Parts: sequence; structure tokens; C-alpha cells
Amino acid sequence: MPVTGTNLPVADVIAEAERISAAARAGKVPVKLVGGAAVNLHSRSARQAPLKRKYGDLDFVASSRQQASVQKLFESLGYEGDRRFNTLNGHQRLLYLDGVNGRQIDIFIDRMKELADRLGGDDACLTPADLLLSKLQVFEVNMKDLVDSIALLLDHPIADHDDDAINAAYLAQLMSQDWGLYRTLQLNTARVRDAAKELPVPADTVNQRLDQLWERVDAHPKSLKWRLRAKVGDRMSWYELPEEVRQPYQAE
Repeated sequence: MPVTGTNLPVADVIAEAERISAAARAGKVPVKLVGGAAVNLHSRSARQAPLKRKYGDLDFVASSRQQASVQKLFESLGYEGDRRFNTLNGHQRLLYLDGVNGRQIDIFIDRMKELADRLGGDDACLTPADLLLSKLQVFEVNMKDLVDSIALLLDHPIADHDDDAINAAYLAQLMSQDWGLYRTLQLNTARVRDAAKELPVPADTVNQRLDQLWERVDAHPKSLKWRLRAKVGDRMSWYELPEEVRQPYQAE
């Protein structure tokens, strides 16, 4: 598809996220929005103070099986691929540039193994559970992650399904297999509680839903590998720090 003035990126980052997602649905390209923009689309609390914030670049996730169709999609929407970067790193990450608005699109390929079977469907974004996981699995969680996590918790009940809810059964299963993931989310849950206490938000709702989530997580049987690693505990490092400098939090 040739790039024309009618299919160039638009200035508003949320509107652009919706434009890309609509084109992906129309073309049956399984690529899902992640990051703060995805939280904004899922959670009304993220669209108003005190949780409303500025968004910069857009992030997506996709499967390597669909990499060719994903690349064609973004090229058709007015983006220019970083050829050198994509040649060297395309097996795990693709980079596309918006020369009109000075934005960058990151497409993470096979980034989280648990997402392999969760990229289908017509939703523009990952599920609330996957978004919460993506925010809290980073050891050095920042204020953006905490604010977005609070928005997700305020607007989605804890349930055993992904239908506009945080799927506790899914998260409990993941954490029962990986002690490091469990421990990181455990630490970051405390940080979410602290942030909710400092912000003018219904902290009781946040805490209640976190309690419900962790009741399910702690009740779920743990694997042998999990139990052996738990005996070592914090004496051995279990996390990796990101190489990139992340954009700072900016309230709006």
C-alpha cells in the first residue's frame, strides 16, 4: 500500500495507537499494544487526574511467526523501519520511526513466552492481567509503572478470566512456576500500595484487589523448581536490570 497523506501517523499518541490497532484488526495482523497507551485505552482512571500522564513512544508485541505481516503493516501506515537496527535485532525487536511527529515505535518479538497464545482476538491491547504483569515484572519499577498499575487495579476486578478483568488464575499459574517472577511482583506490590497511599485515589480498592490477587497466587501449588529456588531466596540475585534508560514519569 503506498503511503499518502491519508495514512500518515497522527499527532495525538492515543489516537495513533487506535489507528494502528484498527488497521491491524482490519488486516488480521496479530500485534498488540502494550505500555502506558494500552493502559489508557483499558482504564478510564488513566485518562483523568491524578493518574493521567503524558505518553511518548508506542510499544507493541508480536510473534516471530507474523513478523513479515507486522513489518508490512507499519510500512503501510507511514512508518520507516530502521534498516540496520532491524537487520541486526529483528529476531527480538523491530524499530519504526515516525518522521512526521518525531515518535518511535518499538515492536517486541517473542518478548514474553507466556504471550505466545495470547495475541489473538480483536482487542487492540494485551489483557489487563498481561499489562499488569508487564508493569510489575520490572525489578526497578518506576513511577509510570506504579501509576499505570493503580489505574488497572481501580478499573478491573480480580477474576478467573480476561473479560475486562485481571485474570488471577493466569497470573497465579505463571508465578507458581517462577520464583523470581513471584518475588519481583511481591516487592512491587508493596510499592504499588505505598504509591496508592500517597496519591488521592481510592487506596482501599487497590489494596482489596491486591489482597484478592495474592490470595489466589499464594494458594496455587508451586512447582518443585519454585520451591527449591525459594529456599535460596534473596541471597542470590534473580533479576536483570534493563539496559535502556526509561523515559521519566510526567503527569498531565
